[in-house]
This record gives sequence, structure tokens and C-alpha cells, in this order.
Amino acid sequence: MAQPIALLSVYDKTDLIVLAQGLQKAGVRLLGSGGTAKKIRDAGIPIEDVSDITKAPEMLGGRVKTLHPAVHGGILARSIASDKQDLEAQGISPISIVVCNLYPFEATISQPNCTLANAVEEIDIGGVTLLRAAAKNHERVSILSNPVDYAGFLKAYTEGQGDVGQGFRSKLALKAFEQTAKYDEAISGYFREQYASAELSADKLAGSVQRMALRYGANPHQKPAQAYVTEGELPFKVLSGSPGYINLLDALNSYALVKELQEALNLPAAASFKHVSPAGAAVGVELDETEKKVYGVDDLKEPLTLLASAYARARGADRMSSFGDFIALSAPCDLATARIISREVSDGIIAPGYSDEALDVLKKKKAGKYCVLEIDPSYTPPAIETKQVYGIHLQQKRNDCKIGPELFQNIVTQNKDLSSAAVTDLIVATLALKYTQSNSVAYAFHGAIVGIGAGQQSRIHCTRLAGGKADLWWLRHHPRVLALPFKKGVKRAEKANAIDLYVSGEVLEGGEKAQWEGLFEGTVEPLTSGEKKEWATKLDGVACSSDAFFPFPDNVHRAKKSGVKYLAAPSGSVMDEECIKAADEHGIVFAHTSLRLFHH
Repeated sequence: MAQPIALLSVYDKTDLIVLAQGLQKAGVRLLGSGGTAKKIRDAGIPIEDVSDITKAPEMLGGRVKTLHPAVHGGILARSIASDKQDLEAQGISPISIVVCNLYPFEATISQPNCTLANAVEEIDIGGVTLLRAAAKNHERVSILSNPVDYAGFLKAYTEGQGDVGQGFRSKLALKAFEQTAKYDEAISGYFREQYASAELSADKLAGSVQRMALRYGANPHQKPAQAYVTEGELPFKVLSGSPGYINLLDALNSYALVKELQEALNLPAAASFKHVSPAGAAVGVELDETEKKVYGVDDLKEPLTLLASAYARARGADRMSSFGDFIALSAPCDLATARIISREVSDGIIAPGYSDEALDVLKKKKAGKYCVLEIDPSYTPPAIETKQVYGIHLQQKRNDCKIGPELFQNIVTQNKDLSSAAVTDLIVATLALKYTQSNSVAYAFHGAIVGIGAGQQSRIHCTRLAGGKADLWWLRHHPRVLALPFKKGVKRAEKANAIDLYVSGEVLEGGEKAQWEGLFEGTVEPLTSGEKKEWATKLDGVACSSDAFFPFPDNVHRAKKSGVKYLAAPSGSVMDEECIKAADEHGIVFAHTSLRLFHH
């Protein structure tokens, strides 16, 4: 039986001598490259140079050492007759153990004075090739890529009389493949930064933009931060301002929502996002005169387009939550929409395009620092998405389910009169839930979200929260609210806050009360509980959707209090029948869907 051969070529020489001694004691013939062979030889352990079998010296300053058929033929040869014949014909001996680790590329590029030339020289070629070749042929070859495995390998090799077993070889092969993958990722990431980053000047940009540096992550202390793709190009570009990490979370989630809304309903759509959940979302349904006043666009000089109407509804549903929002539009931003945005406190906008007039308006916002992103409307994200939590990678198929009228065909109540307008509202509510932190419940009316309860652990709390917001939204339509005598010069945000305090009945005291009263001409009498109750009875035809089943009928009863006539939720609760009975009690149309929409 031929003497087994081990090839050693390492940068990290931790425990190298111990390993070499163990292999030599076990009767293994040692081959080494460059400094590896020298270190072993200096320790008095017999070892041959790789050049002894390649008959070729190291060259190009050490760039070429092990790249030779005598090496890789010996590693890649299988235990089959034809491969053995090839080796014999070429005078090549099989190699059964490869010990290799790589140049410290990541450590090199982390140095503040690292140059491009320094980085290039730390890209290991021969080492990666050895790792991949040995790992590929792990049915026969053992690949040791980390010194922590040396002791265990020697023990198994000795006990197995030269055979560590297929399980051990498979474990070592996986580790080698993971090492090369991580190494390649570090290299591509470095060159993405050098050649394809958005902040590069035109003469340094080698092609499409694949990366964008961010000021910081979710919080200022979380640095560095970036946004990037690993193939193709970033599907958006910055026209003004500078997006942050949370801006992009809001932008990309909100654009996905409005794109789906337009595809589902063939109407332009808008969304107002805060902290990765919609504060509001709507499609382009014309506003009546009262709605124009409620949404604060009755004084707009430009005629309201359907897109502008969509954003007025999305922003106006919950003005308190929308303060400082990130906006998404499904269609190119027009002047009327830009005019509305220019008057609101907002962090940024994403849209598939902008008219020249609209872009000019938006670029003036926040002294030129307003974030304006233009996204490629033809972009389709990959089918598989991955996120990392506490160092663990989680992967799943992207939630690409389609939401349309067919989802609401299974009506389980006595009342089955589902109008086309109600279907529109159910689609708006359900699609909003698809992009809302769970648990979530949404109320919609006239093509717009009017209340959303996001991120609650309890379903009933979602329903109450969303219903409470819908109630306040409806109270803002009250004639006495629309006639509040604000002093001249009161800002829009101040008005929104004052109206919210008024309709919610918040008890004010001291300086807060004096400040609130100072916004008005004369005394403002509160809405009585009787007035609120009477006004609440005037709201009817609201649609409500839940991202998972209703566990108890209390959700149905609460929804009815906010004018809900149409309800949609997945089935599956042991209390489904009780929820249906509650819906029948109120004459609600209840559709059981087959789709859970948790989002995290």
C-alpha cells in the first residue's frame, strides 16, 4: 500500500508543528509550500517541497505555488479505475490530506491605511483552490482548514488506522466550503465598495451602482451600515437628500405595498409609513368637499389628481402617526401630490418617477435635504429572502401571495351582500396588513385605511386600537371639528395635534391646557359624549380585515362599534362559529379567507 500523502500550505501556523509531528509519526509523507515547509523543516520534521513533485519553482513572488496538475490531480483523483490510470500515466501520486488556510484578507482591509494594492495581494488564489478541490473530493480526501480541528483529526486518524471516517471528512468539507464562501463574500464586498458604490465619482465607478453607504444603522451608534445587492444593480437611486437605514426599511416596504395596491385595483396608490408599518394607505378615489377639509387639501391651488387624492387620504387617516412619515407612490409623482407633501412634515418619498415640476418642489423641502428616491418599477425581488437575528440566518420564500376579489368569496354569514366598493376596501385593508408588523387589524373606507392596529400581542387589542383610530378619524368629519376657530398662523402640525386632543377628549391641565386654548379665537366647547355617540351612528359600511383568525367574538362586537359592515379574516379558530354568530347578530358580511398574513 502506497504511503499516504499530506499537503500543507497555511498562513495561520497555529499548532502546525504539533500536527506535522502527529502526521509524520502516523507514517504520512509530508509536502509543503514556501514558509509552511520551512517552519516544519526548521522544527526537525522531514518534509518535501511542493516543487519536488511539480518540478516547477514557486514564481511571481509566491503568487503561483500549488497551481499544478501534479497537485490538483493528486487531490481530485477519485477511487475509480480510470482516475488511477490517469495518475499512473502522468506519474502523479494521490494526496489524501490537505491542510490549508487563507491569507487574512478581512484583517488587511480593516486596516485604516490599506490600499487597493495591499488588498489585491491578500487575495488567496492557490489556497482557495486547494480548499475547494479537497472539499469537492471529500469522499476520499480530508481537508483541514482550521487549526482547531488538528487534534481531533489526529486522534481519529490514529484510532482509525489512517481512516477518519466519511462523517469526519464530510464535516471538514462543509467547513472548508463555508470558509471559501465567507472569503469570497469579503472580497466581493470590498470591491463592491471600491467600484460600485453610490458615493463614488463617475471616473471611479466601474459600472452599475450596487451599494450605498448609510450614515448609521437603526441607531447612531450602529456603524458601519450599508445597503447593497449582490447581483445586478440597486433598484433605486437618490435624487435628493440621503436615506438612512430606517428610511430604506420604510421606503422598500411601503413601495411594495403601493405597487401591489395598484396592480390589484388598477388605481394609483399611496402609503404613509412609520417604523416599518403603514400609518395610512389608500388608492386614488376622488375626495368630496368634506373630505378635502378633513384632509387639509381644500385650499390646494392645483386640481387634485387621483394620485394626490390617494396621498391625501393616506396621510390624513392618522395625522399624528404620519408625522415625519416616509411616503410611497405607485405612480410618478405629479405637481399636485408634491404640493401636498411640501406642506407636511415628512422624512422622504419613494416613487417610480417624478415630473420636473414635482421634483423641483420636493428638492426644496428641508433646505434641500429631503430624501427623494426613484425606484425602478420593473424591479422584482428574489423569490427567497434571508434575514439575520442574533447571528442566526433565517430564510423563507418571499410572501408573494396575490390579494384580489377571489380571496373574499367564502362568505360565511347570512348577509352575503358584498358590494364592489366593499371589495375594494377589503383589498386595501388586507394588503396593508401584509406589510404591517403583526398582530394587526385594519379598517378601511372609501379606498383608504382609516385605522390600523399594529404590533400587538393580543388580537382584541389590535381591533380596539384600529377601531379607536377609526373613531377619531370619523370624529374629525364632525361639523363642529371642521368649524374649529383656529387663529391665523397656526401651523398644520399644531392643528393636527389640537384636533386630536379635541376629538379624543383628552383632559388637559395647566400650561398644556393654556397652550391648547391659545390656538383658537374665543372659547371652544368640548364635544359631549352624546354628540360623539350620535355622530358614531352615522358611520356605516366600513371594511375590517385581520392578519389572522379572530380567537373570540369580542373582536366582531368591537368592530361593529366603528361602523364595520364587512369583515375578513382567516378561519381556523375554535371560536369561528361564535364569531359568525356575532357577525349575524350585527348584520355584518363576514368572509373567511384562507390566507394568514403575519409580517415580521
